[in-house]
Amino acid sequence: MESTGKTDNGENKRTDIAQIGKKELIRRLFEGTGYENCRQLEIKPLEIAQTEENGCKSSNASVMNTSASFLEGVDFDLVYTPLKHLGYKVVLGAIGHLYAAMHQPQGIMVKLAISQRFCAEDIVLFFTGVVAAAKEHSIKQIGFDLLPSCTGMNINISALGISSVQSAKPDKNSLLCLTGNLGAAFMGLHVLEREKVAFNKIPADKVKDYVQPDLSKYKYVLSQYLQPEINPKTLNQFKEAGIIPCCGRFITKGLAESVLSLCEQWNLGARVYLNKIPIAAQTFEMAEEINMEATTAALNGGDDYKFLFVIPLSEHEHFHREFPNVDIIGHFTEPGAGAAVVTPEGNIIEIKSL
Repeated sequence: MESTGKTDNGENKRTDIAQIGKKELIRRLFEGTGYENCRQLEIKPLEIAQTEENGCKSSNASVMNTSASFLEGVDFDLVYTPLKHLGYKVVLGAIGHLYAAMHQPQGIMVKLAISQRFCAEDIVLFFTGVVAAAKEHSIKQIGFDLLPSCTGMNINISALGISSVQSAKPDKNSLLCLTGNLGAAFMGLHVLEREKVAFNKIPADKVKDYVQPDLSKYKYVLSQYLQPEINPKTLNQFKEAGIIPCCGRFITKGLAESVLSLCEQWNLGARVYLNKIPIAAQTFEMAEEINMEATTAALNGGDDYKFLFVIPLSEHEHFHREFPNVDIIGHFTEPGAGAAVVTPEGNIIEIKSL
């Protein structure tokens, strides 16, 4: 279903969902997408058998479910988040946890709760983003439902994935490897929040004269927040290299939270070297502008949508050759050592949960 665009007088059309009906609207959403609305996500025995045949180091296929919730006003703000971007981003927010556990996404179930201020055209935009992400990541099944809400827009998304990979258990020498730079998304959010505050200070009688500010200098950090990306070939790259991570985390709440989570899961300590954490130049520039440490954003910011993989020490040289763009930022240690950041001067700072 395509958005109907504008009315004859140039205003955006707003079609009441009740005018179309929930079932008919959902039917139109799927029309021409190549997907059918699934009531229940499932992986068929044939798909499991094919995964076993094409898998690596194991013939025991496993199925994994993940879920994520996104609340308006808490996890996103529609003042500056386009609905199409939001639909795309929430899908990545769910399937990213599958990739971190070396599972290939197969299906997603999206439950969208909306208040009466949303119209059919809004749902079309959101669903367009969902489908774009699903196709990019070769997702075979989409389930979608609309529910009522008294508090704006709330999204619950579950994802189903499959894996034939058997990972080795990490030990005190295993390496912590990061797939991209951190902190940029958090800085992008700061830019958007700052502009929102400035806009809200404009007197009501002056709003019609408002001119969108030039934010081109913040293009990179804004894109990292509004339009994050995940490489759909992530798992294939590991398989082709013959390297299987021991485990991993999808970083959405800062590096510190992900490191602590891994340490707790495996009862190990960790050392992360501050000067090894990749941070983009644009992130440093924005951090300086708002008088903030860029490393703080990297450790405790959110929405990075990067992966922290744990690799056996024995694969160090092999991994470095196959993945030159992935940064080795630290390693596990004895359990009693705790989780800590090591500064370039050799100071050890404990990582604490916020």
